[in-house]
Amino acid sequence: MNGGGRERGRQMAGQEIEAAQIRARVAWLYFIGGLTQQDIADQLGLTRLRINKILGQVRSDGSVFIDIRLPMAECVEAEQRLKARYGLEAATVVPSLPDEAEQQRVIGEAAGAELDGLLENGMGLGVGWGKTLAAGLKRVTVRPMPQSWVTSVMGGLTRGSGASTFEVATGYARSISAECYYLAAPLYFPTPESRTMLLSHHGIRETMRRARTVDVALLSCGDMTNRSLLVQTQTVSENLPSLAAAGAVGDLLGVFLDGQGRPVHHPLNERVLSLAPHELSPVRHSILASGGLYKVPIVRAILRAGYVKRLVTDERCAGALLES
Repeated sequence: MNGGGRERGRQMAGQEIEAAQIRARVAWLYFIGGLTQQDIADQLGLTRLRINKILGQVRSDGSVFIDIRLPMAECVEAEQRLKARYGLEAATVVPSLPDEAEQQRVIGEAAGAELDGLLENGMGLGVGWGKTLAAGLKRVTVRPMPQSWVTSVMGGLTRGSGASTFEVATGYARSISAECYYLAAPLYFPTPESRTMLLSHHGIRETMRRARTVDVALLSCGDMTNRSLLVQTQTVSENLPSLAAAGAVGDLLGVFLDGQGRPVHHPLNERVLSLAPHELSPVRHSILASGGLYKVPIVRAILRAGYVKRLVTDERCAGALLES
């Protein structure tokens, strides 16, 4: 083949890859993301007619069967780059969605699917809290794992919405028919002394011991805006100015971190009931599920510090993490 022929061949191959990627993205956004054909057309800059045609093709040729059997090249590339950049064992990148609630859902479900493949009978599972982790329950295969146990790895809030530490831990325990342990105390204590006193209670002490010996940890993180359920609490909201002055960019397990992932010097960090971020290092499988551009500073800080081994996020967040 002469030079011109080779060039045409490369162009054709590139066009085929691009077409396959478009088909994959359209299928994912429609069947998994829940977007309408017009939403997808607007997001991808295509006509609604073309979206309709693509969906008809993937339905008829067997590309879609419960799950989407199409690679998303850009997401796969971002996963490999994130692993290399931050020394991760695994990374999962899902396409970005315009609706924040839907974005949380798909990130959570992807994290649940990853967790499902890691769980074995006899393992201890530690879970955090939040809507993202609650969404992951949909992808965990219900089966009995009687030798396993689940524990919350942080204290709770005084009100619930289906995503509190108690509700999330209970949900995962029920899915695998396992015993559940709770840190039945508030996330933040009035004083460091009151925290120390409660840690002497045998029940709390036992739960903390288990939290420090889990085999798998499923976690999320919080930013410094009102999108964060933690920031919406009075305890944290009234401390936001001083937390920002201390250099905090967000929290992991209620511990506020700076841009390098170091706990900031602040009274809240002395009064928090949770695993310390550095105590996640020995955990065999640690998964951080979080996304959105507003989460980039805290996710980056956690990855820089090496607190987790696996990341589940969205494409825009991944891109920002790779640019920094």
